[in-house]
Amino acid sequence: MNLPHPPSFPTLRNRIRFSALLSSATLATAAFAQPVSPPAAELDPMTVTGTREKMLLSETPVSIAAISPQDIRVTSPLHPGQLLGQVPGVAVAVTNGEGHTTAIRQPFTTSPVYLFLEDGIPIRATGFFNHNALYEVNLPMAGGIEVVRGPGTALYGSDAIGGMINILSHAPSGETQLSLTSELGSFGTWRLLGSGSTQVNDRGAVQVDLNATHTDGWRERTAYDRQSASLRLDQRIGRDGMLKTIIGGSKIDQQTGANSALPFADYLADPTRNNFAIAYRKVSAARVSMEYEQQFGTGMISVIPYFRDNSMELNGTFNLNSDPRIENSHNVSYGVLAKWRKNLPFLRARIIGGFDLDYSPGSRSEDNLLVIRTGSGANTVFTSYTRGTRIYDYRVTFRSFSPYLHTEFSPVKPLRLTAGLRYDALRYDMENRIAAGTVQATVLGANRFYGQLAEDQTSFSRVSPKLGATYALNAHTHAYASYNFGFRAPSEGQLYRAGNDTTAANALTRARLALGLKPIKASQVELGLRGNLGRWNYNLVAYELSKKDDLVSQRDLATNVSTNVNAGETEHRGIEVGMGGRFGDQLRLDTAISYARHRYVDWVTATANFNGKSIEAAPKVLTNTRLTWRPVSAAMVQLEWVRIGAYWLEASNAATFGKYPGHDLVNVRASYDFSKRFGVVARVMNAADKRFAESASVSSNTPVFSPGLPRSVYSGIELRW
Repeated sequence: MNLPHPPSFPTLRNRIRFSALLSSATLATAAFAQPVSPPAAELDPMTVTGTREKMLLSETPVSIAAISPQDIRVTSPLHPGQLLGQVPGVAVAVTNGEGHTTAIRQPFTTSPVYLFLEDGIPIRATGFFNHNALYEVNLPMAGGIEVVRGPGTALYGSDAIGGMINILSHAPSGETQLSLTSELGSFGTWRLLGSGSTQVNDRGAVQVDLNATHTDGWRERTAYDRQSASLRLDQRIGRDGMLKTIIGGSKIDQQTGANSALPFADYLADPTRNNFAIAYRKVSAARVSMEYEQQFGTGMISVIPYFRDNSMELNGTFNLNSDPRIENSHNVSYGVLAKWRKNLPFLRARIIGGFDLDYSPGSRSEDNLLVIRTGSGANTVFTSYTRGTRIYDYRVTFRSFSPYLHTEFSPVKPLRLTAGLRYDALRYDMENRIAAGTVQATVLGANRFYGQLAEDQTSFSRVSPKLGATYALNAHTHAYASYNFGFRAPSEGQLYRAGNDTTAANALTRARLALGLKPIKASQVELGLRGNLGRWNYNLVAYELSKKDDLVSQRDLATNVSTNVNAGETEHRGIEVGMGGRFGDQLRLDTAISYARHRYVDWVTATANFNGKSIEAAPKVLTNTRLTWRPVSAAMVQLEWVRIGAYWLEASNAATFGKYPGHDLVNVRASYDFSKRFGVVARVMNAADKRFAESASVSSNTPVFSPGLPRSVYSGIELRW
């Protein structure tokens, strides 16, 4: 049966700081200056993600949306989902702290089907994907964000199936500038954001951004701390050269029970309860890159050497009911992105060629946990643990070499054609620090075995073509179409962490079968229309995305052992609409709407046939609408409505379990600048105190729900010099 719409939250831990009330009262009385002047006419916007350099959006046959630095400042996100949901067809749900699951032309998922970038450089190596990778970047202080929906262009490789999110660094100013934002809010939340920019010489400037954030968490044992720092140094070299250096790092320490799912009764009556209070996550991430770009006549070369260092210690909530363990993973990366571009003297043609090179050695170790628990099924509560047996301990090195070629030209003036081709050669080398054979461990009171292979070398290769076209119907309207491909190589964990089984022989078989995994493949066709009507901009796109060779758990006929195989196919069809414009000089309306259907085409598992069923955790409707009022140049009030549509709780679409009904949230933001040097800000998230679920599913044959944040209030002051 379908679940009823949950009620609004009662007054729950309403710890609202006095400063929040003071700032809100100040904002409510600050509307008495002259009206805002009409904005200047917008030029054709530029985008950098499609070809790794600036180009006109009107000539980019890609569903790409940009979030401006002004929008980031107004939104002031504490979580990526509070910002990225402003893009049509995009939703990001909270797992814990700034942890997230993403839905871009896909269901909400932790699978590696998205490519997360910082200034065009992948935040993590392909083989070490983390669905939470956005929290490794200082997103609230970014200089802009671009989101590509659907498989990436020919200039990007593995993981870009559902989409790409490119966080743009904050460019330094030519003038000396300093700013400090201090915020306090509900549930023990505080945040300090510091930013500074200055010239270092007559041809260079530097930008530094700092972020310290803390929350006690609104549920039991869900505290979260982060510290982030980023530096960007821009230096002109010679007449037409530029060197851009970026250094960034983050440390995150969090208790990860914030997405602890609860049966419906507890979800309604006791939402602060946390069944997984022993879980935690500690993350350290550092990145350094230097981009050298040199213009020469009608051409350009770009070389970006980079370094990454990522480590994580995890006691994951998602493991406790099946395979409790503490995971320690660490990898570093040494890479180069090299590109050459030449503009040709005919048909406005240009050619882009280059290669990506990545060398990422890493390691993984895992210790089985002996947990103490009470209750059963969906009501199981984990109270403590001791470390047990070392079940995995190996080194693995990921290598990739990926040349590509992209060309575009205009056979007639309004028509722009693009074509691209990329070849990815990927390789893993694994060396086990545990002797070949099996490791026996006690898992939730039962004896289990983990298969161990002494070493392995596995290689993959993939050719990814792309075709696209844009056509200017008139000066204000253009259409675009594309047909492109993407893929996702298996991660090191999927290849070398096959899981446990009841016998030593089966465990070894599982380990060997995992080495047979191949890349998941995706193809997409889309048609779009973009343009502006006076003060209004719009973007309409329809798409069909197909994934093949997806991973399905099936029983091997020769050995009778269940393992993941490349046997699944899914289909994703939808329409996305983005629109924004002004009513007069004071009001602006922006909306992002999408309708999609996500379906299993061929999905036969070891226990069931789901062919033709709707995919679980895949809402058909996603909506984000913002009404922004600027009664005076110094004041802003924004009302935001967020809609997440209904979705099935599990793959069989059984009426017994039904659907999560979806939810509607209202957020309010406001700011007032008393002067160029001083301003105040305030936000009320979930202003109606709505009970809603960040995720909903079935566990132990019971519908379970992860409660979302109740009404919370934040306020702060901004100082600028």
